Amino acid sequence: MAMGRPRFDPRQQQRTFQIRINHRIRVPEVRVIDADGGMLGVLPTQEALRKAQGLGLDLVEVNPKAEPPVCKILDFGKYKYEEKKKTAEAKRKQAVVEVKEIKLRPKTDDHDLETKIRAARRFLEAGHKVKFTIRFRGREITHPEKAQEQIDIIIPRVEDIANIETRPAMEARAMSLLIGPKPAVMQKVAQARIAAEKARQLAEKEGRPAPEEEEELPDLVDEDDDDDDDDDDDIESSPESV
Repeated sequence: MAMGRPRFDPRQQQRTFQIRINHRIRVPEVRVIDADGGMLGVLPTQEALRKAQGLGLDLVEVNPKAEPPVCKILDFGKYKYEEKKKTAEAKRKQAVVEVKEIKLRPKTDDHDLETKIRAARRFLEAGHKVKFTIRFRGREITHPEKAQEQIDIIIPRVEDIANIETRPAMEARAMSLLIGPKPAVMQKVAQARIAAEKARQLAEKEGRPAPEEEEELPDLVDEDDDDDDDDDDDIESSPESV
C-alpha cells in the first residue's frame, strides 16, 4: 500500500536561516561591499571570494534576496560576536511584565498571609503584576466568605502601590484577585532600569565586572498546607507582555 504524504506537524522545529559564507555562496555573481563599507559593484563570486581571502577575511552574504545577492567582505567570527552582542543588548532593554501568582488557602494563617503580602509588595515594586489565588478543597467551597476575608486584608496592605485590575471573582474552585503596579511605581522601575544599564555600560567600558542583578524572591511554602500532596509551589510567574 502506497504511503501518503506525511502530515504537517506545526510543533516540528523549522530550519533556522543559515548565513552563507565563502564557498557556500553558489550564485554566479554578487554585489560586493568591501571591509570599509565601500561598494565594489557586481563581481563574479569567485573573484569576490579571492579578494576576501587575499585580505584574510570572509565573503559573507548579507542580503540573499537582492538581485544579485549582496555580500560583504568582513571577519565572520567578529561579525557573529557583534550580532550576538546586539541581540543580548536588545533583550536587556525589553521590559517584560510578569504575572506573579501567589496561592493561598482559606486556612492560611495570619503569619503566612503577612509573609505573602510582603512578597506581593516586592513583586509590585519590581514592576510585576500579582494574582492572588485562594483555592478551595472539599467542603471548603461552601465557605467563600473565608476567601473574601483574606482579600479584605490584602487590598488595604497594597493599595498604596497597586491598582486593582480584576476584582475578586470565583474561578471554578478558587477566588482570585489581580493587582498591578501604579504608574508612579512603573516610572521608578523604568528609572532604575536605565540607571542599571548605564552602570553596566560604564563597568564594561572600564573593564570591571558588571553589577549583579537583584536576586529573584524565592518561592514561599505555605506551612499549613502539608496535607495537600498535589499542591504546586505557592508562587508562580508567567510573562505577560513585552
